Amino acid sequence: MDYDIINSMVDARKKAVEQYKSSLNFIEGLCGEFEKYTQIEPRYYEKYNVKRGLRNADGTGVMAGVTKIGNVKGYIMEDGERVPIPGQLFYRGIDVQDLIRGFTSEDRFGFEETAYLLMFGALPTKAQLDQFRGIMDYFHQLPPNFTEDMILKAPSHDVMNKLARSVLALYSYDPDPDNNTLPVEMLQALKLIARFPVIVAHAFAAKRHYYDGESLYLHRPQEGLSVAQNFLYSVRHDNQFTDEEAKLLDLCLVLHAEHGGGNNSAFACRVLSSSGTDIYSAIAAAVGSLKGPKHGGANMRVMDMFTNYIEPGVKDWKDDEEIESFLTRILHKETGDGSGLIYGMGHAVYTLSDPRAVLLKKFARKMAEKKGYLAEFELFESVERLAPGVFHQVTGLDKPMCANVDMYSGLVYRMMDIPPELYTPLFAIARIVGWCAHRVEEIYNPNGRIIRPAYKAVLHKRPFVPMAERQN
Repeated sequence: MDYDIINSMVDARKKAVEQYKSSLNFIEGLCGEFEKYTQIEPRYYEKYNVKRGLRNADGTGVMAGVTKIGNVKGYIMEDGERVPIPGQLFYRGIDVQDLIRGFTSEDRFGFEETAYLLMFGALPTKAQLDQFRGIMDYFHQLPPNFTEDMILKAPSHDVMNKLARSVLALYSYDPDPDNNTLPVEMLQALKLIARFPVIVAHAFAAKRHYYDGESLYLHRPQEGLSVAQNFLYSVRHDNQFTDEEAKLLDLCLVLHAEHGGGNNSAFACRVLSSSGTDIYSAIAAAVGSLKGPKHGGANMRVMDMFTNYIEPGVKDWKDDEEIESFLTRILHKETGDGSGLIYGMGHAVYTLSDPRAVLLKKFARKMAEKKGYLAEFELFESVERLAPGVFHQVTGLDKPMCANVDMYSGLVYRMMDIPPELYTPLFAIARIVGWCAHRVEEIYNPNGRIIRPAYKAVLHKRPFVPMAERQN
């Protein structure tokens, strides 16, 4: 009887594979038909003055809303021209450099303070911050059996995929998920901020166990630890980490917490929120956006470029000419991943400098010296220094180009032995704060409308053809 069951399972599997192949072959045959009726000619974008990527012809963003949460400055406008300036990033009007200088000068963690600032609009007093941390400690706990039912029973090889699914699942555990009064929205937001690191840690543990064949380690977050400390405690088998590692990770979280309402994931969150949908749907959309390699996945591309191409391809890491030659080959698509992009260089807003990269680079050097990564760090610096000149030589475009935060964040994570599959989830753990702040602002903006941009239809009218008269 057992053999009959096994044979039946094998036959079912074979049938499923055959059906999949048959369906794929059928769809591949139809793709030509799809391309015939769907491909849009580039001339239409110019003809109808389409703002591709919601960006103007001069590179500035199309104004789609107003916000009091964050601000990104990389240039000023003079006589209709963009004039580059050193990059600045503001959280609720406070320069992020001043914010970081404030808590690092007192040798303390800053992410929780940053979360309070972004969510409520002002810096907390010590008593308010202590109470806020206590609330975060309490909300770290996932609903009963959530890990078992939602993560372990349906693991994913991609932590971001599991995170998005888990966020949507939390809707079912909320006794009043569609209540959008301000206190309830704030409560839901704080729960999500507190639970993101735990979901990521458990999703990563499930991924390692079910896909990588490793032992399953699930660690409960510890009361009194910062988000950065708890994350390192949770993802390491032995729970061990240094204060220096936790403080550097905390800095990364602060720098990634917010970046204005126009970045892709925050805008996705605001688009869904403008429809009046629940917070779980809006945040899940933001997670899906951040998962994309053009957004949150960029630091993994940087590390892949260095690890698999630049580091083995450049024999002398101190030879500028050799580095320039290799970067030229990347731009010509002769090496690298074939995209012709030098990952980690350039930004949609920042021109002369990305303040996040400047700050992260400063703190990363200290860890590189301590952990034996100084040669790698200096190679990254050389690429940052030489890439703009190479880009100008190859393309003929003389526009300012600076390293963005992705240039150094992946290296920082590597120095802390954080696996690449956690780079983007760490970004999400930080950015959930900005998403929630934008979500609440969008919901409670009295002038808000559902976001609905226009698309110019360039299709041609065709008659309906009866079934009997249709030709293949």
